[in-house]
Amino acid sequence: MSTPHPALALRLKPWRSTVILSLFGVAVVGLVGRAAWLASVQNDFLQAQADRRVQTAETLHAHRGRIVDRHGAPLAVSMPMVAVTADPRHVALKPGQLEALATALDVPAKRLEAQLADTRQGFVYLRHKLSEEQADRVRALRIAGLDFETEFQRHYPAGPETGHLVGFTGRVDNRADVGRAGIERAFDRELGGIDGQRVGLRNSRGQIVDDARSVLPPQHGRDLALSIDRDLQYIAFRELREAVVANKAKGGGIVMLDVQNGEVLAMANYPAYDPNSDERADPERTRNRTVIDLYEPGSTMKPFTAAMALEEGVVKPDTQIDTGDGSFRIGKHTIKDTHHSIRFMTVTEIIQHSSNVGSLKMALQVQPSRHWEYLHRFGFGVAPGTGFPGEASGMLRPWKTWQPVDQVVMSYGNGVAVSLLQMARAYLVFARDGDTLPVRLTRSDEVLQGERVISSTTAQQVRSMLEAVTQDGGTAKAAAIPGYRVAGKTGTARKIRVGAKGYAQNSYIASFVGFAPASAPRYILAVMIDEPHAGAIYGGAVAAPVFGKVMGEALRQRGVPHDQAAPVWVENRPAAPPPAADTPAKVAVRVAADDTPTRGVPRVDAPPQEAPR
Repeated sequence: MSTPHPALALRLKPWRSTVILSLFGVAVVGLVGRAAWLASVQNDFLQAQADRRVQTAETLHAHRGRIVDRHGAPLAVSMPMVAVTADPRHVALKPGQLEALATALDVPAKRLEAQLADTRQGFVYLRHKLSEEQADRVRALRIAGLDFETEFQRHYPAGPETGHLVGFTGRVDNRADVGRAGIERAFDRELGGIDGQRVGLRNSRGQIVDDARSVLPPQHGRDLALSIDRDLQYIAFRELREAVVANKAKGGGIVMLDVQNGEVLAMANYPAYDPNSDERADPERTRNRTVIDLYEPGSTMKPFTAAMALEEGVVKPDTQIDTGDGSFRIGKHTIKDTHHSIRFMTVTEIIQHSSNVGSLKMALQVQPSRHWEYLHRFGFGVAPGTGFPGEASGMLRPWKTWQPVDQVVMSYGNGVAVSLLQMARAYLVFARDGDTLPVRLTRSDEVLQGERVISSTTAQQVRSMLEAVTQDGGTAKAAAIPGYRVAGKTGTARKIRVGAKGYAQNSYIASFVGFAPASAPRYILAVMIDEPHAGAIYGGAVAAPVFGKVMGEALRQRGVPHDQAAPVWVENRPAAPPPAADTPAKVAVRVAADDTPTRGVPRVDAPPQEAPR
């Protein structure tokens, strides 16, 4: 019988076994508790960490909708591009590949090296918006850890012509192609759509082994049709640019409206910027001044003063007003007419000759509260409601704060501030026989009902006055268009000093607002030239010619019938030879073009200019 091993005969002391069992029990309890805590409290975190190590999520960018003009001509489109990404933890570069990658990406090698050296990052963009040709050069390097995403780059075919209106897009946080200005910003939600996502699996080396585990398709953006007519937009931009350059002006703006539906057919600013380039980084160049900036309208406000006085019954078109010697004193202020030759003027002549004194005398016959109410109904102090970012509502102070001189200066366009778009909309009242419409930047088939502002009789009376402005004796003969009757009003206003009280001495804004054909208005056109310095400063000499060129070409291109009677020309044939002596004389009736001298108003080669106001 064998003897047992001595170790088997050893016995542990009871307290030692108790300690060991206790420690084992504590360890088991600790492990169970830790597992329970991880499973409950840290479950989401751990699951996310595991997914990051085995899953890859690729954003499927939504295709941004197009912006087109009213006829479908593209104004903004998105072109597919490629973004190169990398996981620095899995990028393995062979000798010479860093330089080759930097060359293919067209980025500095040092910046690329720093990006790939940061292994704390699991994802980094190396370059955005590569063409397919550039992306193929990167793919040809066969570098592990690189990935490629499809993204889109916005392109603007009309460039500077529509830059201020259409705007541009840019990157915001992790989103590309986000609307940053103009229509792109105003309708970003509808144009941008919603990105999708594709989830796949990758191995420990970062290689994708299943790229279609889960797919959430993107919801592409919708196309947007603007009310703009690209042909008319080009004409307006071209003529505005030429006028700004020719008059050595600081800038200018132009707005064209469709009288029938209130849609904006053209809207341009100069200086311009190209939304396809880096110029868009300068807010001074990208601001749409026709919608955002304010100015004192000057004498383009006088037709509203006349309309108010006519509506209140204090004057009629042929009512004569005594303008004295062309000056009027109120308190310590003296208002003057620059070119004063007629003492007693009818209301029509006050508008035709742009008399400050005549205008203020009409306004003083109306209570300030009623005066404010009329201006408000015409749309002053109220945003046009286009939805354009930063749209201005203008400045119209409450009537209770007015001093006597305030009502006086407002009658001829000082002490109130408007945008060019507001001014164009206000003239809808005269073109539409007394009612107005909301202004729209997008094309719509909806028929809107006009809102009555003044009576149709008053609107037609003022329209006749505005027509006289473009005829002999008026301040805007340069706005006349052969074959068409034209109505409108000039404005010349001093600019307010920036950071100081009062007006600048040599800084003016010249403007003209009008419509045609006057018999059945089709288009309204408002032109503003900021600080002309080539000699001429008046609206009739600086802004009215732009109106004539743009409106004339628009009417001809759109085939709008003439409404001005053309002169009748009679053939001027030589007289027949005298009959032979033996032939009985015959009585011949002949009409010659120069038989009767022309009678009428003497021609005025240089119409009186309006006062700087």
